[in-house]
Amino acid sequence: MKNTILSFAMLCLVSLALAQQPVKPYNENQDARADIKKAISQAQKEHKNVMMQFGGNWCPWCMRFHALVTTYPKLDSLMKANYVYVLINVPSAKDKAKRDYSLFADYQYPNRFGFPVFVILDGSGKRLNTVDSDGFEYPNPKVPGYDTLKVERFLKMWSVKALDPKTYSPK
Repeated sequence: MKNTILSFAMLCLVSLALAQQPVKPYNENQDARADIKKAISQAQKEHKNVMMQFGGNWCPWCMRFHALVTTYPKLDSLMKANYVYVLINVPSAKDKAKRDYSLFADYQYPNRFGFPVFVILDGSGKRLNTVDSDGFEYPNPKVPGYDTLKVERFLKMWSVKALDPKTYSPK
């Protein structure tokens, strides 16, 4: 009985400690090119597009977007059905020297928009679109966050189905 109570207490303490640690979805030691290559391969196999989100754990707007599309059920479903979602870590402004500017060049400098910024690739790795997050924000600056309807529309508009000409041809 003592062991059961002790085990339960330890489990509670570990759970509490983990719950208090901030979530850091961006891998700060990432091999971005390898992750992108893997995402393209997966997207090709699953007939999806790749959605790259450039940003970092230092960026509150990046964290908000990631939390929204992975926890809001409708957006999470759209993401999983249509995209291979990959977070591309970008070092903070104080660590600009660590930024991989050649990676930005590969995708026509998405960093020009600030962060987060989203690059959509097809299953062959071709860039389809680059979009900054400003258009997804609530119009009221006193409410920091994203408009779920705008994000939903974006996710639908850049899906494989939406870009397939057969979607629009008469039967």
